[in-house]
Amino acid sequence: MIALAPTTRIFVYTEATDMRKSFNGLSGLVKEHFQVDLFSGHLFVFFNRRRDYVKILMWDCDGLALWSKRLESGSFEKIVSKEHGSFEIDSAGLVMMLRGVQIEGSQRRKRYSIDRPEAA
Repeated sequence: MIALAPTTRIFVYTEATDMRKSFNGLSGLVKEHFQVDLFSGHLFVFFNRRRDYVKILMWDCDGLALWSKRLESGSFEKIVSKEHGSFEIDSAGLVMMLRGVQIEGSQRRKRYSIDRPEAA
């Protein structure tokens, strides 16, 4: 699994992504659809149409890193976002999504947060 700093933000692209895209293609999607710097160290998550393949792109101090996972059966949850094209989740949401836990509809206990708005 990917180790994340508490300040790392996680952005999910909601449209189906061509998984033949690699560093350059996914970087282009980040620049086009997110108002975040690609080189910020944040994670950018992309799913294919069938939702059984995920790629996560991030800047790792000296280069881009790409993490991928393909499910042998089943699919990742499709979260319906109010924002067209993308939304932000926290690290717990990412772990739940990758492990097959349903995120939408789950209740979260209130936690104090000084500088980050609550993530989906």
